[in-house]
Amino acid sequence: METMGSGCALLDYDVDGKLDVLLINGGRTPDSAPFEPRSHALYRNRGGGRLEEVTREAGLAATADYGMGVAVGDYDNDGDPDLYLTYFGPNRLYRNNGDGTFSDVTGRAGVAGAEWSTSAAFFDYDRDGAPDLYVVNYLDATFERNPPCEMKGIRAYCHPRHFAGVADRLYRNLGDGRFRDVSRSSGILNPEGKGLGVVAADFDQDGWVDLYVANDSVRNLLFKNNRDGTFADVTLLSGTGYNSQARAEAGMGVDAADYDGDRLLDIVVTNYDLETNALYRYQGNWLFGDERWRSGLARKDRFLLGFGAGFLDFDNDGDRDLLVVNGHVVDNIERIQPDLSHAQPDQLFENRGGRFLEHEPFYRGSSRQPRVGRGMALGDIDNDGDVDVLVSNCGAEPALLLNQVGARKNWIQLRLTGTDSSRDAVGTRLTLTTAAGRQTDQVTGGGSYLSAGDLRAHFGLGEASRVEEIRIRWPSGREEVLKEIPANRILQVTEGRASEFSIAPGPRPAAE
Repeated sequence: METMGSGCALLDYDVDGKLDVLLINGGRTPDSAPFEPRSHALYRNRGGGRLEEVTREAGLAATADYGMGVAVGDYDNDGDPDLYLTYFGPNRLYRNNGDGTFSDVTGRAGVAGAEWSTSAAFFDYDRDGAPDLYVVNYLDATFERNPPCEMKGIRAYCHPRHFAGVADRLYRNLGDGRFRDVSRSSGILNPEGKGLGVVAADFDQDGWVDLYVANDSVRNLLFKNNRDGTFADVTLLSGTGYNSQARAEAGMGVDAADYDGDRLLDIVVTNYDLETNALYRYQGNWLFGDERWRSGLARKDRFLLGFGAGFLDFDNDGDRDLLVVNGHVVDNIERIQPDLSHAQPDQLFENRGGRFLEHEPFYRGSSRQPRVGRGMALGDIDNDGDVDVLVSNCGAEPALLLNQVGARKNWIQLRLTGTDSSRDAVGTRLTLTTAAGRQTDQVTGGGSYLSAGDLRAHFGLGEASRVEEIRIRWPSGREEVLKEIPANRILQVTEGRASEFSIAPGPRPAAE
């Protein structure tokens, strides 16, 4: 359990326009050395590069259980983000009280569960305006049922094949603070389980949010939303369950974005060393092609073990790059396989016309230091117009990596607020046009590994000083258009009143 690490989040919990930091911590195990367990840690962004810990004041100082991951979403549509924390054991839902504090409402909500949960995602699968909750579950394991395992005669953590999987859960939001378990009736109940990552996105662009789940050592899952409260398993049809040799891989982290500019969402999945990370390019009609080798991605990650992953335009040049957090799960792997290491470098891949090349300057300074990386959250924590990175590390302090590259070019961000759609607007599609061309993006739920990033949509504009048009397609079906927007702004856009958007000016790009 301890080798799985834990997640992190970038969220604006106090709704002051600045992203705050949440770190999830583990706890004691029966055979661990005595230590004082730590609570999770919430840091308020005071601006100017200062973070102030407010965990106890916010009501998040509980230390009783072993924390795993976090999902962020406004489940009650009251305008501030709530928290769903996953555990090795019962999970917890914290309602944001709107005054800088949270209340544990798990009992009333009915979303505790009893499984070993990992990642989770808020999204409105039935389009009733209330965000629902998908919870990924992992293995049927207990402290008492923990068999001794070896690799080449050396004690090591057991492979997932030694345990049965646990089915995931889908909870429907009833709109009154309560949720109902609809896992079986919705068609997502998969007894194989062994899930670690999930992303909620509208892949077929029909206005209904679908699901992709990364599973460890069993097939991944792609669920098509049937628009009637149920999902269809289209994994085998799509080609996203296995690699090109029809083998299941060790799915860890996951994300979805249009990396090749064809206006369709593609999927990245991080895997074990020697497997390579998967890149599934969407070709339409629920068919995907595995592009890991053709894109150049697999040539650089064969001896690394990936966890958190996310698409981002780190250099603001107008396309989606990729960041992967690495670290082995076997802490004595050097004794077993001398060519591998426990601590590993993270990887930043620059998108060059649909091919990924490692961005060498990323490996200078603190970014170069090998870590046992696990969770990762993306977001512009200093509001300077480029995407920063928060990384949680196994058994070590986290890393907050401030982007020093993207601010050299132009950009625009949008904070969307749904009205007929859920307030978080997950599933909203955006099409942006400048003199240089067209980009597409979508507000997605979940993603990465055990973590949650900023829900603001971010576009790099390169040298373009203005946006000719932004077309917004909300999950409700409403379409709105913004025209002639100056670059380097953060837009606050409300569904049904897009023409009344507000603008927060951002810093101008720095000189090269």
